[in-house]
Amino acid sequence: MHPLLDIFERTVERSGDRLAAGDANLTLDYASFRAVAAGLAPRVAALSERPHVGILAPTSTAGAVAIFACWYAGKTPVPLNFLLGPAELGKIIRDADLDAALTVAPFEPALKSVGIRTLLLDAETLRAGAGAAVVARSATPVPPRQPHDLAVILYTSGTAGDPKGVCLSFENIVRNVQASIEHARLTPDQVLLSVLPQFHSFGFTAKIVLPLLLGATVWFQPRFSPLAVVQTIAEKRVNVFMAVASMYAAIAKLKHADPGAFCSLGLAISGGEALPMSVALAFKERFGVDLMEGYGLTETSPVVSINVPWAHRLGSVGRPIPGVEVYAVDAGGGRLPADAEGELLIRGHCVMQGYHNKPQATAAVLRDGALHTGDLGRVDPDGFLYITGRAKDLIIVGGENVAPREIEEVLLSHPAVAEAVVVGVRDEVRGEVPVAYVILKDGAAAMDAAGATAGDRASATRATESELRSFCRERLAGYKAPREVHIVRDLPRGPTGKVLKRELSSRS
Repeated sequence: MHPLLDIFERTVERSGDRLAAGDANLTLDYASFRAVAAGLAPRVAALSERPHVGILAPTSTAGAVAIFACWYAGKTPVPLNFLLGPAELGKIIRDADLDAALTVAPFEPALKSVGIRTLLLDAETLRAGAGAAVVARSATPVPPRQPHDLAVILYTSGTAGDPKGVCLSFENIVRNVQASIEHARLTPDQVLLSVLPQFHSFGFTAKIVLPLLLGATVWFQPRFSPLAVVQTIAEKRVNVFMAVASMYAAIAKLKHADPGAFCSLGLAISGGEALPMSVALAFKERFGVDLMEGYGLTETSPVVSINVPWAHRLGSVGRPIPGVEVYAVDAGGGRLPADAEGELLIRGHCVMQGYHNKPQATAAVLRDGALHTGDLGRVDPDGFLYITGRAKDLIIVGGENVAPREIEEVLLSHPAVAEAVVVGVRDEVRGEVPVAYVILKDGAAAMDAAGATAGDRASATRATESELRSFCRERLAGYKAPREVHIVRDLPRGPTGKVLKRELSSRS
């Protein structure tokens, strides 16, 4: 018995000649995908006697094959972030107790530098794996596993501290996939496009495990390019696309993208970071596509809730998927009524087993069977979930709570603002004050309070920042208005494009 591979084997029997996964270098139908993954399994098993095996690969068919090869070998895959430096990578490798990894040639030196044995996912290795599987298929049983056994360790991005290894069971992953399929009414005839890193929970579960258990087709692109996304959606007739809000914002800025390219797209899901209302409206106006915002965490496998076309409320992150309960609590832990804001708690099949090697960190968030998310939000009477901020992100100004997202939405309502991020910085008088970082739209220049633009670049910047502070003061309580507004060309970002607020806070 294997809670995940048994389902995949049935999918292969049902959809063997259907295209499973493809990219610019490797395209496999279901029978071939299974053959390559199972054929690689003996080499993966021989690579290390330890239970965990690293995977350092770009978003690709080979990366997806590597994950399944680990499961066929009875190993737990640990996808690694290829954007990390040697010191950061070494810290995760030590925490996960890795001595071997599957990788591709460009990434091999990084692993060698930290003393890791490697198996290259090159064409020769993959062909050999497929041949071995054809010969040995009947003699190579699927290793038995139980639903509660460890399926994967996914490391968090570290935006709120050091990366933590989230331990997810086969039950976590499989039931999250099955509930998401039911909630979004996904079918095997659908075609998905993935540009998300496969070491990220969104890219791992929603763009590898989900389509391959469903029997659908998934196309991979190793790097996010707005134009390439539009072209691929049109050429491959993609009808399910999942990305983070900043990616949708970049696509909406394309000057020459044909709205007709999205005629096949039936479901466009935004997750991984908050979806600004301005981005959702701009995408709808430009391409006629409604963005369905969802919510999840690495600690929840990751999907918690998703808007869907037949049950969609703009500004919400949808209703929870089947088997998942979300509710808000007050500071004392008491459950709040509908529409009352508090910390969000989550119960259900999606909640992780815990953090690898971190019992204290686990105990801090897993209490009485519920995951304490640290996110602030509310659930309306119809069950739609609204995220209003993070408890740790709250800025305490003279004893008053200020949610950065509220200020960000005001700034984003200004016609000249493309992106806005607000962080709290220390202040000797008020404890903390809000500070904003803003990216202006192409060709836009905000006006000063008198309605005139300054003549030189320095004056224009000062006038713009002054005007944006005034804009906020007119729409917010005085203590919520940012003390400073910095106009920048870009913002520090993680692997999915999510803004790294910790880096901004350290700048201020």
